[in-house]
Amino acid sequence: MLLQDWPARVNARDRLVWRGRHLSTTFLLQVGERSFLAHVEHGRLASVGGGPFVMADWAFALRAPATAWEQFWSPLPPPGFHDIMAMLKLHHLRMEGDLYPLMSNLLYFKDVLAAVRQDAVKP
Repeated sequence: MLLQDWPARVNARDRLVWRGRHLSTTFLLQVGERSFLAHVEHGRLASVGGGPFVMADWAFALRAPATAWEQFWSPLPPPGFHDIMAMLKLHHLRMEGDLYPLMSNLLYFKDVLAAVRQDAVKP
């Protein structure tokens, strides 16, 4: 699973952390049957914990099949998997809960989720 170094990848990007400096929230990321709670504190990805959870407290959830996330996190994602809004439009992704933190910080979350991607191989 690519999520083990996700906090380090996000927190190493000073500009990304700066962009989310006013944001503190918890969201649920569901990858197929596996669930993860991601805690954001002032733009830093403070922790990511794997479920199952008895009573998880989150503001919003992003749910997609594991195959959809694998394509999204590939070095060069195919059309329809290159962006979370494209995945939503094509019904590969579901968004639930209080979407205000997500939508008001959309560019931040797009980059946080894309930080999982392995660097593309250069020709």
